Parts: sequence; C-alpha cells; structure tokens
Amino acid sequence: MEPSWKALLPFFVVIPISIWTKQVIPGLFVGLLVGSYLMTPSLLGGLRTMLHYVVDNLMQTNNIRIIMFLYVFAGLVSMIKYTGGIKGFVHLVSKKVKSAKTAMFLTWISTMVTFSDPDFRIVTVAPIMKALRKRIGLSSQQIGFAIEVTSNPVVALIPIATAFVGYMVSVIDKALDTAGIGAEPYIVYVRSIPFNFFSYAIIAVGLYYSFFVYSRQKQAAVSEKRKEAPIRSWNERLALEMAEEQRPADHEPNEAQGEEGDAMQTCPRAYQKETPVKPWNLIVPLSIVLVLTLFLSWWDGRRGARTFWQAFLQSDALGAMLEALLFTVIITVAFFLWQRFKLNDLLTHFVKGGNELISVILMLALIWALSAVAEDLGFSQYITGHVKEWIPPFFVAPILFLLGAVISYFIGSSWGTWGMLMPLGVTLASQSGTNILPVIGAVFASGTFGAFASPLSDNTVTLCTILDLPVMEYARTKLIPSLIAAGIAAVLFGATSFLLH
Repeated sequence: MEPSWKALLPFFVVIPISIWTKQVIPGLFVGLLVGSYLMTPSLLGGLRTMLHYVVDNLMQTNNIRIIMFLYVFAGLVSMIKYTGGIKGFVHLVSKKVKSAKTAMFLTWISTMVTFSDPDFRIVTVAPIMKALRKRIGLSSQQIGFAIEVTSNPVVALIPIATAFVGYMVSVIDKALDTAGIGAEPYIVYVRSIPFNFFSYAIIAVGLYYSFFVYSRQKQAAVSEKRKEAPIRSWNERLALEMAEEQRPADHEPNEAQGEEGDAMQTCPRAYQKETPVKPWNLIVPLSIVLVLTLFLSWWDGRRGARTFWQAFLQSDALGAMLEALLFTVIITVAFFLWQRFKLNDLLTHFVKGGNELISVILMLALIWALSAVAEDLGFSQYITGHVKEWIPPFFVAPILFLLGAVISYFIGSSWGTWGMLMPLGVTLASQSGTNILPVIGAVFASGTFGAFASPLSDNTVTLCTILDLPVMEYARTKLIPSLIAAGIAAVLFGATSFLLH
C-alpha cells in the first residue's frame, strides 16, 4: 500500500482511547480494527484481516516462546505462594526487624531475592512491613513508598530471570523489525539499560527519602503536632501520620505481637491463613532459576566466545531463560511432592497463576498484530518522508519520554506504554539519525514512570490493598518525588541525545 498519513491512524486511535477508558486493551483493539479496515475496506474483509494479523503473529516462534515464558513464570510464582514460600520468607525476615532503619535497610536489600516481578515483590515484602508498622515507627505511606520504589523501577533494570525481560525484548524485536534494523533484540535491550534514566533517578530519590528524610521526620513530628501549624508539604503530612500511627504505649508486647500475627495472616494476594511456613519453598526455586539462566545462557553462546560476558551476549537469551524456567518448574514440583504436597493441588495453582496473565497475553497479541498492520500500511515509509522532519533529532528521546510519561500516568501500565510507543520511537530514531539506545531507554523510562506514579497502576493498587491505604491519597504523596525524578530524567535524555547524536 502507498504510504500516507493514514498509516498513523492506528496509533492516533490507540492513545486517546486508552487514556479515556484507562485500559490499554480497548485502545489496541480499536487501533487494530481501524488498521485492518484501512487494509481491507469491506464489512467482513476488515474483520478477516484483523484475525489474520492476530493469528499470524501469534504463530511466530519467538512470540510463542514469550507467551510460554510469561505463563510458566506466573504458574511457578503461584505454586510458591501455595506451598508457603512467601509466608515463610515473611516470617523469617520479620524476626530481623527491630527499628525503622533496619526496616528500611531490609526493604532495600530484600530486592536481591524478590526482583523477579514487581507484584511478587510487593506481596512478599509488604505483609512484613504491615505487620511490624507500629513497632518500627513508620507510616504506611513511608513503607509503601520504600517498597514501590524498589519494585518496578528496579525490575526494569535487571536483564535476567524476571517477568519483564521476555516482554521488553519482544517489543524491541518488533520495533527493530518495523524500522528495518537488523540487530539482536536482547543485546539492544541490555545496551539500553543504562539509559533508563527515570529508574535510576527515582531509586536515588527513594534512597534519600528512605534514609535521610524519614529519619528527620520522626524528630519533627511531635513538635509540628503541638504547634498545630498548617501542613506545608507532603513530608510534613507523612510525619504527622507517622506520629499518629506510632503509639507503642497503647499496646502491651504480647498484644502487639498478636496484632502482627493477625496482620501477616490476612494480607491479601500473599497467602491464606492455612498456608504453611516454608521459606525454602521461595529461596530454592528462585535460586535454581537464576543459576540455570546464567549457566544455560553461557552454554548456548560459549562457542567462539572469549569471555563469559561475550558468551552471554551472543546466546539465545529468551530460549535460555525459557529452558531454565521449565527445568526449574520440573525440579520445583519434585521438591514440593517430596514435601507431600498433592500433585493435583500444585497443578491447579500453576494453572491459576498462569491464567492471571491472560490479559497480558491478549495485550501482547494485539500489540504484535497492530505493529504488523501499521507496517503494511506504510508506517515506516511515511515516518521517513514526513514525521521525522517535525521533531529535531536532539529532542526525539526527551519528547518520547515526556509523551510516554503522560500516557502511562493516565493508563497506569508500563507494558501498554512500551508496546504503543516503542515502534514509533525506534522508527523515528532510525529515520532521523538519532542513536536508538537513548530512545529505547526513554520509552522504557516513560512506562516505568506511570507504573510507579499512577494511581491506576496495578502495583499501586496491590500495595494499597495490602497496607490498607487510600489509593488516591497515597498516589498524591509520591507524585512530588516522581516528578523530581522525571525532571532529572528529561534533562539527562536531552543531554544524552546531544552528546550521542
């Protein structure tokens, strides 16, 4: 088809509908439908074309592998929950928490064993902090901020053994194919990680608030309350809330301990009251999948490689991760059967966990099909001849970051933002002569902003559910540090684009 402005219509439809409905899937569906009818403008022809694009892209080998990875990973996490891995880890770690500083340190250091998925991290760590909140002297908002700043922003930076890797590589692969760039998508992804400036900025801001600002709030809280002065900032509001929540004299030690136990038994999405306490059921599977991923990646790329890192980069990373995950599931099931868990129950929870990602798999199928139909409409050619002239090369990365940050805040989805903007960003960068790595980093950073800052983010909703926080109020308390980090990131994207052009 001759390229024209109509090639942009599917993407122009996706963004406003996603923002209006606050859901990504309706926007993607309508965008795909519009593109399909542009390809075949007849009543049944458009529907048939849409089905053709969906089925054709689902049947591609890499796409099937990504779907398998996401489904199996979610199933593994569900089995770990059922067998008491998360509950055991909560009980094990809670014994080490004696003070606010210890709690903050533990929250940060626990990222090393809970980095595989943001929701997984939240339902593992949040119950500990909820149960110990009054004893450690921190407000629920402070606890939530420390947990969330070490969830999505951290997971987005880790290139192995996470639920994000397969998806991030997939959107890069599709974008590179759309732009006609012949590069290994996983290597491009790894090289783009240093340019996810929002993640680094919000982590730095989080460290400052966790270990410097909050430590001063406790001292100021009582005097501020006595003065009954107007609350001038979000920090002062958190300090007063902390003072209200911390009342150690109101509870005897045994009573407080009982409250902690009750809180840890009833945290939603983490485990049920009858779940056993078995920390090794979390530690063993995560250790196996991490070690196997590293080993199989090296094994696959070892031929002709001079170093471990070179072997790792030239391996089939997605294949190695999927193989490692399947091996881990087999070993983990055997480990759980040895503990006399019933196979039927394990399979039920595995399928239940995998089914929780059906909406994500549907979103992926729509993204793949939408990218394909847009390309057939002449998207790349039209960008080459027209759109690239509207945006100076130095501004591609910062503009994409700011645009994506606005979109992701209104839809609350990092994955949806990445899927919508990555083909556009990589094509713009390629055709304007801009280095694609900062642009890819800008798209990932923009989605991370929304996943962290938006009140519609599933991470935020999950955290607020566990900590009994009002979602909108909590989202407002973290908006200022989010905007600070976003401002830093935007400046860095502008400077980097100028230096690397």
